[in-house]
Amino acid sequence: MAPDEFEVIARLLRPLAKGASESLGLMDDAALIPGRPGYDLVITKDAIVEGVHFLPGDPLDLVSRKLLRVNLSDLAAKGAEPYGYLLACAWPASRGWDDRARFAEGLAVDQKAFGLNLFGGDTVTTDGPMVFSATMLGWVKTGAMVRRSGARVGDLLQVSGPIGDGWLSLEAARGGLAGLPSESRVRLADRYRLPIPRLDLGLAGATASADVSDGLIADTGHIAAASGAGLEFDLEDLPVSEDARLWLAAQPDRAAALTALATGGDDYEIVVTAPKVLPGFQRIGRVGEGAGVTVRLNGQPLKIDRAGYRHGNEA
Repeated sequence: MAPDEFEVIARLLRPLAKGASESLGLMDDAALIPGRPGYDLVITKDAIVEGVHFLPGDPLDLVSRKLLRVNLSDLAAKGAEPYGYLLACAWPASRGWDDRARFAEGLAVDQKAFGLNLFGGDTVTTDGPMVFSATMLGWVKTGAMVRRSGARVGDLLQVSGPIGDGWLSLEAARGGLAGLPSESRVRLADRYRLPIPRLDLGLAGATASADVSDGLIADTGHIAAASGAGLEFDLEDLPVSEDARLWLAAQPDRAAALTALATGGDDYEIVVTAPKVLPGFQRIGRVGEGAGVTVRLNGQPLKIDRAGYRHGNEA
């Protein structure tokens, strides 16, 4: 029998509100968010589904932390300061109190790490897989949010860190990548389960920005479409981790391997355009005339059949 929803709220979730006035003690059907003079409220929402965004056997405290972090990554791409969140959980009836308590423990860890409070939400029972969703709130100075739509011809295309670890991490978490040293596989699996939102970056000077969740080529394409511009880069210029470098060295088809890293997704780095290279970023390409994304390998145009994750079409 599934735990009583109101007992879950009272014992597991209300402590996560930490007395924040916005949450109204989780005794109401809504939160009350006051304005902050000189700031805009940034709102983003992502859901994660068992078997799609996390593996069925993943520890539930890591699942809840991943939920917060993928949403925090969206705030990072907007240059926003984390504020709080609303939570929705769809639990199978077979998942009892201990599972829900462990999920709440993970939320508490990352709430402390990122300065968050829980403002409200909902819990339901489902006959399907576990589904969790967070609506994340953040503050940015009025008019200063970095959108996808501001890339200008002549801007430099830049990324904040290694590309491809997200895809490799999923392979490692599934027990693959047998050719890599065991320490590499462990590191990669940890990155899949616990991504790091790049809230440490400053986006001052950026003209456009997106987090790399669907895949670098796909997310660069989102910027190109929103900005009405053409973006171009060479796969050989992508930053990769030492673990990815080891994997690449063993691949017989370098073009296919680099394409896999650039389309795999779940990296949660930030891709930006700006007139000059920003601190913490590495130049990988440029913004030009035209539309869409041009991908090259050693200067030669490369045909990309699948740019990245397609929502709703993945198993």
